[in-house]
Amino acid sequence: MAGPAPQRVSARATGVVGVAILCSRLLGLVREVVIASLFGASRSLDAFLTAFRAPNMLRDLFAEGALSTAFVTTFSKKIQSGGDQSAWALANKVATLTAVFMSIVVIIGILIAPFLVSILAPGFDAEKAALTVVLARVMYPFILLVSLAALVMGMLNAKHVFGMPAMASSFFNIGSIIGGVSLGWWMDPAFGPRALIGLAMGTLIGGFLQLAVQIPSLFKVGFVFRPDFNWRDEGVRKVLQLMGPAVIAASAVQVNVLINSIFASYMEDGAVSWLNIAFRLMQLPLGIFGVAVATVTLPLVSRSAAAGNIPEFRGALAHALRLVMLLTIPSAIGLIILAEPIISLIYEHGRFTAAATQQTAGALRFYAAGLVGYAAIKVLAPAFYALDKRHLPMIVSLLSIIENFSLNWLFTRYLGFGHRGLAMSTALVALTDFVILYVMMRRYVGALETGTMMKTLGKLFLAGAGLAAICWCAVEFYLGSGSHLATLPKLVAVMTTVAIGVTAFFGTAYLLRVAELRDMVAMVQRRLKR
Repeated sequence: MAGPAPQRVSARATGVVGVAILCSRLLGLVREVVIASLFGASRSLDAFLTAFRAPNMLRDLFAEGALSTAFVTTFSKKIQSGGDQSAWALANKVATLTAVFMSIVVIIGILIAPFLVSILAPGFDAEKAALTVVLARVMYPFILLVSLAALVMGMLNAKHVFGMPAMASSFFNIGSIIGGVSLGWWMDPAFGPRALIGLAMGTLIGGFLQLAVQIPSLFKVGFVFRPDFNWRDEGVRKVLQLMGPAVIAASAVQVNVLINSIFASYMEDGAVSWLNIAFRLMQLPLGIFGVAVATVTLPLVSRSAAAGNIPEFRGALAHALRLVMLLTIPSAIGLIILAEPIISLIYEHGRFTAAATQQTAGALRFYAAGLVGYAAIKVLAPAFYALDKRHLPMIVSLLSIIENFSLNWLFTRYLGFGHRGLAMSTALVALTDFVILYVMMRRYVGALETGTMMKTLGKLFLAGAGLAAICWCAVEFYLGSGSHLATLPKLVAVMTTVAIGVTAFFGTAYLLRVAELRDMVAMVQRRLKR
């Protein structure tokens, strides 16, 4: 009888992707800090963030959402059934189709930018909306570049090359920071509204770099691009069939964030920026842990499903979900309790004020409450495509959009929670979606080691209680809102709190025999002995 190893997601591959994504997210954080310091939580920053939302949402819908999920699933199965040459032929067809289709999307987006801005931010005044339209038109070609980059990432992941694809978005951040700030300064040394055009051009530089740095790795695994317009192909048809539902299913969080932005556009200046910064901070652990585990899991479960090996599929998926919970529960606890000192330390410079810190922290606490749900959906939803149950995540996502809109209306219009209510509704939707998807998956593959998962959750919450106590004490007695610590002492205090809290959490989890943690420790020990 085969051992359990094939049913487990590679901790080493997850670690490689996690480290790469950590670099990318930290650079993304640097980008956000630089922009916030130069422009503050202001009308100008609201306009830039709203303008970027349209191409960025399309990236999540088509590129890193639907296209990535549909292509990796089909491409991995093609390798399993037809070998590399068959898979590369499919890749050429899909790459050609993507380049043509996304070029058309860019042209249409530029033409209808005023209409899109009126939908994204109906509460903006005429001057603010006009600036947003100009910035959106500059940034629209980003979607073409990042779609091709996502396609290349999918090919490499299916060939078990994870490091460089995960690092690629770091080069986007490097290009957008250096190029955007340099061009912004050149256009307006005082960094007024005109400088935002340079910043927008920087996103195109970053998008190009995200694609270009992956090309050498693609050549190494044997791919040579040859334009192929023969799109009447079974593999292409399969990708498109999966993409339709995936456009909706993989985009629920982004669509809900868009709905939040519409509601926020009617609020005071800065509300869009507070929500964006809070969501960005929540995405740091989401990307490092949730996306990393999901990236490694999808090719494995796709091949297991193609081979008809449901026990292996079920084991890999259950293990991945427990691993996500192990990594995101302490992250959520830390972000909720340490929200204000973390934001103050990172963002409270230049034109970003203490009042903006408090408002952003309020949103972050509620976003972080849904972190485990967000991360688990990243792992769980794509697995339905491997089973050819693509319509189920779509239905759940449609329901979640309706739920989010209703909760937004309740929390903001009737209960007066302001922008915090928007973050709260997004978190509740994520947790609800996860529960529904989990119940559905159990129906098709059987029990996802639910008993083990519940025991693991109990142990993690017990370990989390110690972490929460440590963070609370640090805020209550040293890092609270009344603290006037300078930057360096505050940095030392926050880092010390995090180090002690993390040590206490994982130490307790290890003593409680959390299997996933013990597997990780054993892997590290084996590597150190080499």
